Amino acid sequence: MLNLLWPWALVLLPLPFIYRRLRAPADINIRALRAPILASAAQGTELSINASNWRKNLVLLLLTLSWVAAVLALARPVWIGEPVAVPTNGRDILLAVDISGSMEREDMQLRGRDVNRLVAVKAVVSDFVIKREGDRLGLVLFGEKAYLQTPLTFDRKTMETLLNEAQIGFAGNNGTAIGDAIGLAVKRLQDRPENHRVVILLTDGANNAGELEPLKAADLARRAKVKIYTIGIGADVQETWGLFGKRVTNPSADLDEATLTGIAEATGGLFFRARNPQELAAIYAELNRLEPIEQEAETIRPVASLFYWPLAVAFMLSLLVAVINSRRGAHV
Repeated sequence: MLNLLWPWALVLLPLPFIYRRLRAPADINIRALRAPILASAAQGTELSINASNWRKNLVLLLLTLSWVAAVLALARPVWIGEPVAVPTNGRDILLAVDISGSMEREDMQLRGRDVNRLVAVKAVVSDFVIKREGDRLGLVLFGEKAYLQTPLTFDRKTMETLLNEAQIGFAGNNGTAIGDAIGLAVKRLQDRPENHRVVILLTDGANNAGELEPLKAADLARRAKVKIYTIGIGADVQETWGLFGKRVTNPSADLDEATLTGIAEATGGLFFRARNPQELAAIYAELNRLEPIEQEAETIRPVASLFYWPLAVAFMLSLLVAVINSRRGAHV
């Protein structure tokens, strides 16, 4: 639908005509002598006078159209689109993902092939990110150190891209700073509206780096009213073959389930255990249920500004007037 933001500007349309009327020269009656000889001499110039009058009328028409277009641009024409539903108050969710060296262990199976833990996480979490329409999502990556990879944003596609670009070792290989990751997430969420601050922390190990203890960080989160869901990832059993035959090991022996459970309980969240991609997908489906996407929505109508079209018309008509006047000067 076409609309004008400043319709009052249209009152300026008759301004040049009012000015022309007020500044019109007064009629002057002067007696003249009739000179047949001069009249006959003037007949030869009638064609040039008629051409001049035609050019003058054309210029006047172009100037009038240019003025109308300029005033229309000043009135700010806009195109108002169809109503679009937008969630009024989505959640602010920070995903904290472990990318330390231990995430390189290949104890996961995805589509029939062995993959490392980070590849499995990317496959599941990417689907979770795309489904959270209406939420602000952010990404914290941590290893020896924690850093903010993606600030809170509605741009889920960019968020997914940056998650998939994360590589093991970006934050250091030889440590897991769980406490620092929580502290960074709390810092980013503390200014957001209450009751919608959520952190989903995924790791395969124990806190052995950084300056902040995980349970102290959890206490900071509790006071900031940030809810933390923790996920421990890694298989319980892995079979390997060596010189002495098959050997069964527990690749998740370093996972500190007690601390992860304590973090979740201190902040009103839950601890989950993911031993394979299927369990991880089920956990994120449960998180979607526990933190439902906001259903109440308001409608907005997208507005596209159109003022530059009549402005361009006014400019082109002005150029045309200038060209006509320059040609008239060349013939004089």
